[in-house]
Amino acid sequence: MDETAQFSLREFNDLPGDSARQVLLNCCPARRWADELVSARPYACADELLARSAQAVTGLEPDDLRQALSGHPRIGAPEPAGQAHRAAGGWSGQEQSGVDRADQELMQALAAGNRAYEQRFGHIYLVCATGRSGAELLDLLQARLGHDPAAEWRVVAAELEKINRIRLRKLIEG
Repeated sequence: MDETAQFSLREFNDLPGDSARQVLLNCCPARRWADELVSARPYACADELLARSAQAVTGLEPDDLRQALSGHPRIGAPEPAGQAHRAAGGWSGQEQSGVDRADQELMQALAAGNRAYEQRFGHIYLVCATGRSGAELLDLLQARLGHDPAAEWRVVAAELEKINRIRLRKLIEG
């Protein structure tokens, strides 16, 4: 199934379960999240789907969140050709469009920040990058380095919920 396919809510509701699950996994590769959204169909409106998504993200455990992180490239890093960030339906590049890759100093600072973050927390830095500049993303990264691991998982879940909301809207509303 085309990773960037868009559906009306009715078409999404009518998809066979496995197809609907795959569509959702293209937005976010957390299986528990996708399974919860599929099992709650049909949705009467987009807001109902988005609310269920938010509720499902709230229930994700760290292993589920790690699974979700597998669908996201590092902030500021180019997506490797043929790499498995296809789970993001090609949206990651759009979402990170505020990062000026021509600014070498910023790119080096983001790369160093990503390494420090991964060393501290054991996973990539996830942030809803839509509408944010590279400098903003770097400032957020540096601030989050001061979190304890439990607090950071809560922030990761909140950022994932924002990203999923944006992607689900693109999926069902175009």
